[in-house]
Amino acid sequence: MDTVVARMRLLDETLPPGDGVAVFNRVYLAVTEAVDQRIGTGRGPGPGAAATLDVRFAERYLAAVDAADRGRRPPACWRPLFQLRRHPGVRPLQFALAGINAHLGHDLALAVVDACRTLDCAPGDLEDEFDRVGDLLTTLEERIREELMPGPDLLLLADPLTHLLSAWSLERARDATWSAARALWALRRVPDVAGEFTDRLDAAVGFAGRMMLTPLPR
Repeated sequence: MDTVVARMRLLDETLPPGDGVAVFNRVYLAVTEAVDQRIGTGRGPGPGAAATLDVRFAERYLAAVDAADRGRRPPACWRPLFQLRRHPGVRPLQFALAGINAHLGHDLALAVVDACRTLDCAPGDLEDEFDRVGDLLTTLEERIREELMPGPDLLLLADPLTHLLSAWSLERARDATWSAARALWALRRVPDVAGEFTDRLDAAVGFAGRMMLTPLPR
């Protein structure tokens, strides 16, 4: 986990503050540093279960960053954020929530399967750890809204940002991710179907991210 945190700190130091990826990374890093101190308290299969899931989860975000930096295509779920990261019509709150959407909706389901293979267990054995990561993301979303939400005098009912925020639910996304993780595990011996399922999941999460990053008038 130390390596993951070090990579995120380096991104925080090198990316321009207004960059959309930097906006997400900054808040994600702060929450990860706080939660990292409590790793190991889960009730999963062995003391390394929490750390294994956390590392597999964060590595998928960092792999997307590496792909974009090297001119390769990141997963579809991350592409809208990387493509629009410098768009002047996209607000910081949109960048941050689009990052959560990609990381929760796609990366977490695959990270659960990765961790199960590493630990030789089934998703049900990691449900406590999944819930803990879900709590981390809830904390992350709350922090994003506290830091990046416009003041009540600015966030009016007529503001398009209000409608974007109300159209996406972290709780619904979290439930869908757990179902996706269980489905992928059940399909692990049918690789062609599992691959198609993964591609469809990636595309669907990417479509939602594209909508979240719709440029808005100020």
